[in-house]
Amino acid sequence: MATNENLPPNVIKQLAKELKNLDETPPEGIKVGVNDDDFTTIFADIDGPAVTPYENGVFRMKLILSSDFPHTPPKGYFLTKIFHPNIANNGEICVNTLKKDWNPTLGLRHVLLVIRCLLIEPFPESALNEQAGKMLLENYEEYARLARLYTGIHAKPKSKLKHGAISESTTALNVDQRNNTAQNADQKSTLANTGAPSPSPLASSTTSSKATSLQDQPAGALPLSENGAVGSSTVPPAAAAPVAQKKDVGLKAQAEKKKIDARKKSLKRL
Repeated sequence: MATNENLPPNVIKQLAKELKNLDETPPEGIKVGVNDDDFTTIFADIDGPAVTPYENGVFRMKLILSSDFPHTPPKGYFLTKIFHPNIANNGEICVNTLKKDWNPTLGLRHVLLVIRCLLIEPFPESALNEQAGKMLLENYEEYARLARLYTGIHAKPKSKLKHGAISESTTALNVDQRNNTAQNADQKSTLANTGAPSPSPLASSTTSSKATSLQDQPAGALPLSENGAVGSSTVPPAAAAPVAQKKDVGLKAQAEKKKIDARKKSLKRL
């Protein structure tokens, strides 16, 4: 999975500034979405230009930046299926700005505007979709009909891209993470120097759960053993004493009864 770590820090900073600008003042008909943790893949929704076969359609595309960007151009792909001479069946975009005319000073805004202009004025001479390119030159009406058909079927508005404030740089996030790590290390070092044992999260959790369990039991209920069962080991000594006394009284009564029965039998014999 690509991340911002694949790009040099100065490139990340420049991209963050560009993306923030695109988010606050988007180009006409273009909305950009981005993941702050990964600037190597940039998504955009392009509205089909008016008075073209792509009118009323919303086309999602993406730009993929290589690790040596901006020295090499990004690769562009349409994710929405489209019938266009300069867009291949797999979505790859053929435009000179992303090939021989690339310049490292060109910004993302310029690239996105060029791609939208491609929907207004295709270049059949450098077609990736040969059928569309040939049809555009020989039978425009048929080309326009198919392009409108694709637009109506595939270019329906999708769920909106994530918009809002884009961070100027991921440096702030990295600094926060380093500060948290440093604080944890300082706490551990202080505990080690004072000789105080570090508290065990497991132990505190266990103590808390036992206290909660006792509080939740109804008044007068027998406490449960650790495995959740009521056992003899859980009966308090004060409750066990009356039970033992009752047992002793019962045994004595049985012994007295046996003696009385034996005397009656002896009298009958006499």
